[in-house]
Amino acid sequence: MLKKTLIVVALSAVSALSFAAESDARQAAKQVVDLQDGATLYVFDSGKMAVESKFGHAINIKPGSVVKASDGREITVVGNEVARLDSLLKQGLSGGSDS
Repeated sequence: MLKKTLIVVALSAVSALSFAAESDARQAAKQVVDLQDGATLYVFDSGKMAVESKFGHAINIKPGSVVKASDGREITVVGNEVARLDSLLKQGLSGGSDS
């Protein structure tokens, strides 16, 4: 019973950390679009975009690639802000700003 409780607590902590990281990225983005494959597209104020995998990692995507939103829309990726998104996700995990 204790083993099961510890597993539940550990999984809850991981979920909370993941949500905190995603929250910082969502606040920095002008628009957030859920994609059909479970990934998330972030559109920043500059119009440039970044993609977070369904596992919570910033992934490299070639500018000009077409991604499908969960509602069926096709979106052409502009820019590749993978470093910016990665920084935001890591900042959320650490609980503070880098500066």
